[in-house]
Amino acid sequence: MKTDVVIVGGGLSGLALAEMLHRACVDFQVLEARAQFGGRISSARVGAADFDLGPAWFWSGQPRIASLIARFGLKVFEQAFEGATVVEDRSGHVRRAGAGASMQGALRIDGGMTGLVSGVLAALPPTCVHSGRRVSAIKQEGGALHIAAQGSDEAIIARRAVLAVPPRIAQARIAFSPPLPDPAMAAMAGIPTWMAGQAKFVAVYDTPFWRHAGLSGDAMSQFGPMVELHDASAAGGKGFALFGFVGVPAEVRQAHADELRPLAIAQLERLFGPAAASPQKLLFQDWAQEVDIATLADHLPAAGHPAYGRARNLSGLWQGRLRLGSTEMASEFGGFLEGALEAAEDVFGRLMSD
Repeated sequence: MKTDVVIVGGGLSGLALAEMLHRACVDFQVLEARAQFGGRISSARVGAADFDLGPAWFWSGQPRIASLIARFGLKVFEQAFEGATVVEDRSGHVRRAGAGASMQGALRIDGGMTGLVSGVLAALPPTCVHSGRRVSAIKQEGGALHIAAQGSDEAIIARRAVLAVPPRIAQARIAFSPPLPDPAMAAMAGIPTWMAGQAKFVAVYDTPFWRHAGLSGDAMSQFGPMVELHDASAAGGKGFALFGFVGVPAEVRQAHADELRPLAIAQLERLFGPAAASPQKLLFQDWAQEVDIATLADHLPAAGHPAYGRARNLSGLWQGRLRLGSTEMASEFGGFLEGALEAAEDVFGRLMSD
């Protein structure tokens, strides 16, 4: 298989770049390691509703994602916020705080963020996008790039390649020949993968009983195992849910996975009352255990939002034949879904100017 551009990674940034190249009549192939496309965008269906297990929000003032939503005819609704917030202190004592949810103003997509992925995929030729193709090596030889991908017996040769995966994943999982400069490898290893250390519970219920009790679904806890919770209900009454970010370190989560679920349900009951003790479904997603998303360095979540953007030592790799294009490369919205689209837009411009 010969092509102009190989895109390593079929998350939102890689797929968005692929669509830009397709519209520009540039030949490309997308190689995604996992069985499904979307990267950190993932959802689970319970009944008639889809619940996000990865990113769930976007905000006004993010023009690229707004443009995609409009193009695909997706419906948007506002994050639920009305009602009181619940606070749990270090001893497990629970109290109500004032109204005014922390995520007021955040926006969500009816049907989940996977609607973005489905929309972009539908615009791409099926013969150009491949799942289950984990890239293990890229070799530059004779003015061409030779890509070795697990799950493919066919040789893949490209003129250029874009690593639309987290930089740490590229550094840890792909063998480059000739080796990339040490400063470049160090730069990739030093860029935290956004959200990779996180784990998330989603508890699905038949009714939004917390709203009936005057609660917003927001909660903050110093007792755990979840440290921050929000309403995760679907639009239009199709399904009701609460979700929480787990504050337990990744290694402890892995070692005590069976204990986490009853602890999470007990916490939901403390925070929201007896009705919370019997979810219809309790979903759990631990991104730190996804080998194509997180490395060991990502198991400790970043204390704040990292200062993302294109690192100086990651420019001009292999005379510009190799570029990075994940959300961690975005200068303005790095880490967010908007950042994935920003990075794709930036790489597309550079490829077209080569």
